[in-house]
Amino acid sequence: MPLSHVELTRFLTSVHPYDSLQPELLAELAPKFQLIDAKAGDQIYKLGSELAGLYLVHHGEIEVSDENNIPVSILGPRNSFGERGLTRGGIAVTSAVATQETVLLLLPRSEFNALMKSQPKVAKFFDRRRSETASGDDLATTQVDSFMARRPVTSTPQATVKEAAQLMRDWRISSLCITEGDALQGIVTTRDLTSKILAEGRSVDTPLTEVMTSDPLTLAPNAIGSDVLHAMMERHIGHIPIVEGGKLIGIVTQTDLTRFQAVNSAELVSALSRANSAEEMAKVTAEIPRLLVQLVAGGNRHEVVTRLITDIADTATRRLLALAEAQFGPPPVRYLWLACGSQGRQEQTGVSDQDNCLFLEDSVTDEDMSYFRSLAKFVCDGLDICGYFYCPGDMMATNPKWCQPVRVWKDYFRGWIAKPSPEAQMLASVMFDLRPIGGAQSLFEEVQEETLAAASKNSIFVAHMVSNSLKHTPPLGLLRGFATIRSGEHRNTLDLKHNGVVPVVDLGRVYALQGQLPEANTRARLLAAEAAGVLSHSGARDLLDAYDLIAETRLEHQAAQAKLGHKPDNFLPPSDLSDFERSHLRDAFVVVKTMQSAVGHGKGMLG
Repeated sequence: MPLSHVELTRFLTSVHPYDSLQPELLAELAPKFQLIDAKAGDQIYKLGSELAGLYLVHHGEIEVSDENNIPVSILGPRNSFGERGLTRGGIAVTSAVATQETVLLLLPRSEFNALMKSQPKVAKFFDRRRSETASGDDLATTQVDSFMARRPVTSTPQATVKEAAQLMRDWRISSLCITEGDALQGIVTTRDLTSKILAEGRSVDTPLTEVMTSDPLTLAPNAIGSDVLHAMMERHIGHIPIVEGGKLIGIVTQTDLTRFQAVNSAELVSALSRANSAEEMAKVTAEIPRLLVQLVAGGNRHEVVTRLITDIADTATRRLLALAEAQFGPPPVRYLWLACGSQGRQEQTGVSDQDNCLFLEDSVTDEDMSYFRSLAKFVCDGLDICGYFYCPGDMMATNPKWCQPVRVWKDYFRGWIAKPSPEAQMLASVMFDLRPIGGAQSLFEEVQEETLAAASKNSIFVAHMVSNSLKHTPPLGLLRGFATIRSGEHRNTLDLKHNGVVPVVDLGRVYALQGQLPEANTRARLLAAEAAGVLSHSGARDLLDAYDLIAETRLEHQAAQAKLGHKPDNFLPPSDLSDFERSHLRDAFVVVKTMQSAVGHGKGMLG
């Protein structure tokens, strides 16, 4: 039955985003929609076909399926479909079939494109691709390579202190990088000249090798500015060389950070680095909910917020390790404290327990183990006091199983890969997210390299890990929008952790395994998988967009709770969302389910 102009306009005013348009513009747009009558079973479009335009369900029902012909969504009145293909070049990335008699409104492709160009609110609704560039002069969102000093002044290790001082005077700089070719060997600062030469009355002919700090802390050019500030405050240094591919390419000093001050998070890091007890540290970490509110309110991207919050946990852990060594004495052998879980992935939010372990040098003896048991208890107890509660699954360094020599860790990984039982899959999933926090990092490098190589070559293990990654699914209800929790304390809510971000985290881990990628952070894994060809460009863009929306919705929910003085959690009532937000969140879940389907059918890449 044809719709009159009045009926069509009235219908559009009840649908997002058309209800945001001025009445005269809506009246002009309405006649451009074409009516399509479809019977049950009619194919609206096929995967890979050229889309005629944007479809809007007036009444009836449409089933949308992925590339494996698995239904991912059933759409009713006021639902749009086809926009993902239109915003990705005009080619359908799903298929659509009418499941009952249906009336559709089709906005032709040319009209859709014109509307997207002329109406920012419409463009924002239909094209959720997110800018990767930082906005403003915010340290938290600015990469180091945008404000570092390029072509730093250098000297050779054979030069003398006098020659170094003359260079620093002539160039009016406070530090000098010591290099062999392009490789950084060390750094000398004015403080070194004062404390190690003048104060001790040493000769100005002293070679720089006796004064410089060898193998100094460095950062990569894609680090964010807050990484620099946090490192400076924690380690009480004022200069950080920037290295890429083993080559010195720049340096950042405190002066460079003058107008890039992430004051709040930096203050917490600084306070933690000076604290003398876990109780003092707990007063600092108690400010994390307030920081979360401020960061989210400031419009920071989710990966920036979680990175800053994780930096605080990292600093707390390293400070506790230092306090433990001060109490128990120097360690009998080299060790490495590692984080797994959300801290390992640098994805901590306002809700975090602790997941950690210890790698010990193979020369450790039974007598030495008492030292590391004491150290592990001191640090884990301290983290609990700071609000990083004990892991319910006992994935902590206090568990003797997770406090072992490197050779035992290698055996663990070999066993999990050779016999991927359900327990092995679970443990491997946790341990593939390991990230060094404090100690001898070299203890992990060989283990990581060997494990990634062995795991990626074992097709049975990879298949089991793929299967494990599909256990957590997006909360999609085919008929009623979202599949909420049905009973218990969190009834009628969405679990934005286990059914929201975790499915993407699991996919990222599988891609990293397939590509032997060392990254632990989920977003970094997706980008690395795209660069390595494990994931196609379009598949990566879709999944990144979906992940960003889900993760940011989760953070906004937690920030809203913290703002009200409530303890943040991951359980969001859909009723808290606007129609606009519900529509986009559901679309994001559909993307994730589609990618899970592709991986489950042995297709690492989605075209």
